[in-house]
Amino acid sequence: MKYSWNVVWEVMRLAPPAPGGFKQAMADFTYAGYRISKGCKLCWSSTATHKNPEYFPDPDKFDPSRFQGDGPAPFTYVPFAGGPGTSAGKEYVRVQILVFVHHLVRRYKIEKSIPLNPKDEEKLIFKPFPLLTKGLPICIRAH
Repeated sequence: MKYSWNVVWEVMRLAPPAPGGFKQAMADFTYAGYRISKGCKLCWSSTATHKNPEYFPDPDKFDPSRFQGDGPAPFTYVPFAGGPGTSAGKEYVRVQILVFVHHLVRRYKIEKSIPLNPKDEEKLIFKPFPLLTKGLPICIRAH
């Protein structure tokens, strides 16, 4: 199940369940040359964090091996937020996802229902969540 969880984490890195959130500055500080005053509302983006090549080399590549060993540095992978704001249901979601993937892989075969033409390549857009421009029609068959 460890590799399965690495695959799930990589999927959530590329398409996080929550693309970001809002926080309030607790003190005055400076970031990247900008002065942020206490009380300002800040928007953080897990999508932007997960695509940072400093923390995730070749960030657009699907690579579950990124999560082997110690995995990414703290607060660079935040699909469920981080610190005291981490989702309370994170571990419940983990169990649900792994049980779903286990049954899906063991009982079903998944195929694209229409072949994608290489010159008509699928694009990923954000509205505000990541979406495939043409969707991804699939056919699910029992083994």
